[in-house]
Amino acid sequence: MTTYRYPQRSEWADIIQRPTFDNSQLRELVSSLLNDIRQGGDEVIRQLENRFDHCELTDLLVDASEFDEAAKAIPEELAFAIRQAAHNISLFHESQRCLSYKVETQPGVTCWQKSIPIDRVGLYVPGGTAPLFSTVLMLAIPARIAGCQKIVLCTPPNSEGKVNPAILFAAQVAGVTEVYKCGGVQAIGAMAFGTETVPKVYKIFGPGNQFVQMAKQLVSLRDVAIDMPAGPSEVAVIADAAANLEYVASDFLSQAEHGADSQSVLFTDSEEVAQCFQEVINKQFELLSRQTLMRQSLEHSKIILLHDQNEIMELVNEYAPEHLIINTENYEELADAVRNAGSVFLGPYSPESAGDYASGTNHTLPTNGYAKSYNGVNLDSYMRKVTFQHLTREGLSGLGPVIEVMAANEKLDAHKNAVTLRLQNMKNELFPFVQRLKETIKKSL
Repeated sequence: MTTYRYPQRSEWADIIQRPTFDNSQLRELVSSLLNDIRQGGDEVIRQLENRFDHCELTDLLVDASEFDEAAKAIPEELAFAIRQAAHNISLFHESQRCLSYKVETQPGVTCWQKSIPIDRVGLYVPGGTAPLFSTVLMLAIPARIAGCQKIVLCTPPNSEGKVNPAILFAAQVAGVTEVYKCGGVQAIGAMAFGTETVPKVYKIFGPGNQFVQMAKQLVSLRDVAIDMPAGPSEVAVIADAAANLEYVASDFLSQAEHGADSQSVLFTDSEEVAQCFQEVINKQFELLSRQTLMRQSLEHSKIILLHDQNEIMELVNEYAPEHLIINTENYEELADAVRNAGSVFLGPYSPESAGDYASGTNHTLPTNGYAKSYNGVNLDSYMRKVTFQHLTREGLSGLGPVIEVMAANEKLDAHKNAVTLRLQNMKNELFPFVQRLKETIKKSL
């Protein structure tokens, strides 16, 4: 772990760089696998499952008996925790529903917007070194609330061809019954192209390793939408002299255990914090299980000591972290200065783990600086906004000349003509009525 002491502004851009890896060979491999899946469908999926997940599959779809087995295998303590997390996630995402209002932009011209759920969505849930049943809740619950007609979930099976029981139980709690035994690149390809068994979807959601992320990027070029571009997971922690360093270290290490390419960054204006932090990290590190992954992650993690909190917030916003923890006495004040972050955790009692599991916010978040332009998964991620407009005769009469002038000046005569024809017809329709009205008035005099 590297410590940077009062770096010059000219150094900031280099300091906040994420770890970079040459992915040219990865891209070539994943592209080849996707082409095979596109051509070969279920047969290729089964071959790749045998190759990568070391299992022989006859049926890709999880059947009802497997859901029943999973429900019986879950300890009651875990079942309660999953239900409680699902409750909180549901409440938070229900609150994101938006009402649509009709707006009369000028007399006779009415516009409005309607939210329509995406018909078919695909959810990818990793099941390797850490089966992420929490991700099932994060992805499936907003999809259900949004009203998506078809929710397809893919997750890798074990060597016996079984899906992790907690993943299946979480799927049941979230209201998803269409689960396929399919992991990695093959899952993304199956949902993007469709196979004899796995339906094609319109948008794919979910985290995954570098193979999964590369596959999502490639299929998004022409086949299907994806939730967001993604890279390795990351956390930034802001700590002042009053912060409990054991809390700070625990947040730092909880992120590091996600993977060898994860990154944790500490921002502080305290000399003492910068000096003592490594020692606190070392003590906690020895008590944790995923040390190999964490050791690799910590190699590209950083401590950045700056002059004051204004500098800290400026650099944090430039870093645009996936997760931001503000563990300072004035966390509410600093929260107001946040511009770029995926999800923010305020105060000493708000660990990142709360958002990862059960507070209610979504843990599928933009990484690699994409928080500058993307938000995390929310209810709108599963919706499309369709706009409507209705013009009356009065509306087109008032607005038509404006449209004609604009179209003419853009040299788009057909656009102008679509308005001119209507205006001329309205004038022609009105002329006989005016003549008859004049004659009636004349006779009555």
